[in-house]
Amino acid sequence: MDDHSQLLADFRSRVSRLARRDESKWEASKKLIEGPRLRAVLQRMTEAIRNTALPDPVKRQLLDVAGRADAERVQDLDGRCLKTLTGLPPAKGIRALCVYFDLIESPARRWPISRLSTQALAEFVRGRWNPFDALREADVSSVLDLGAGDLSFAQELAEDCLPQLRERGQELILHCLDRLQPGSKLGGPLHPDPGRLDWLRSQPGLRFRFFGDQDMFETGALDRTGSLADRYTVVTCWAPATPTFAYEPTRLSAECIARELARTKGRYQQVRFEGENALEVQHGGRALLFPAWKFDIRGPAALLDLLSRRGLLGVLGAVDSQVFWELLSQLIETPVVRPQNQPFTPEVIPALFGETFTRLSRLPEGESVSLADLAPMRRALPRVLPIRSGEASSHRFRYVEIRRGATFKGMPASSTARRFRDMPEETSPWMLTLVPE
Repeated sequence: MDDHSQLLADFRSRVSRLARRDESKWEASKKLIEGPRLRAVLQRMTEAIRNTALPDPVKRQLLDVAGRADAERVQDLDGRCLKTLTGLPPAKGIRALCVYFDLIESPARRWPISRLSTQALAEFVRGRWNPFDALREADVSSVLDLGAGDLSFAQELAEDCLPQLRERGQELILHCLDRLQPGSKLGGPLHPDPGRLDWLRSQPGLRFRFFGDQDMFETGALDRTGSLADRYTVVTCWAPATPTFAYEPTRLSAECIARELARTKGRYQQVRFEGENALEVQHGGRALLFPAWKFDIRGPAALLDLLSRRGLLGVLGAVDSQVFWELLSQLIETPVVRPQNQPFTPEVIPALFGETFTRLSRLPEGESVSLADLAPMRRALPRVLPIRSGEASSHRFRYVEIRRGATFKGMPASSTARRFRDMPEETSPWMLTLVPE
């Protein structure tokens, strides 16, 4: 069997296995292919195919089937292609794909939102060892994982939370975004393993979705199709990318950022690598290749803005020092910590942050402190993302907790966070737990 045939056989096996796993979803899928509903279902399926991690040959064949915008009946679809993809006749084949891509429920009703108040959440997480315990107590247990990478955090979280939620008859909603293009030769070990994807998709009580090749700041298409919830109980981001979040464009000019990138990273240029756009960086006498967007700068203000819109609770884990101090400068009231065109180097940070730096530098591994105990918290952070109708031009956080370290006993973490223990040259990172107002 050649590679192409093997990819199709593997996909066919996964579709068949998932379709048989949940009898209620299989029965409900009958209604999705009836009469005028078929076109809308195919449109949603097309969006799901484009935003999921599948090998290109499989994705192309799926789009050939689902992309029939003029289809009025299942009989209008390519039955032979459906048979190849699912091993089933047309009607059952489309139903199986509806189950696989989680299209059973109406988008408008599918993602509930917790009724917990921010005050209640702030009181709950204050001083609590594991902020993800909130998922065990909330009326809706939902998570949006930004920059999900290899999905190691997603699996650890599901393994940790699902048993107790199942006992209570409650589901875990887990949506993961990553900008890496599925099948890309760039990104190395950060691509999801197919076995891990299958495991997450097949867990009873877990409503899991993964969207690859997806910028966390450009989710308009997913929002329009109801693929994402308006708001999640927890939004998390592990190891926020450097340099993407290591420079703040509202205080550093584009020229200043470019100089710092050249000084700290080396010369860089856009190139082509095996048919893909890539970024080549000359560093330490070597040419390193990254995804083309590796040096796109968004800054911590954009990340904090996104957290405040999407989550009742935000968790930023394994935050390296450069990103951490940029984040902190946005959260502290005094403007002196946001100097214009002054990059945060190890030499200037102690003077800028003063006593806050001194106390944080003495914080032991595993210990935490409330930001409000260190410095006045900022009362109004300006929104830097497009403002939606009825939305205020600023936001703030009710509670921010800072903890020293990459991983903590009894708490799920990403594989990136776990790599810090094998990198003695790296300073210990930080975790931030944030409750928006």
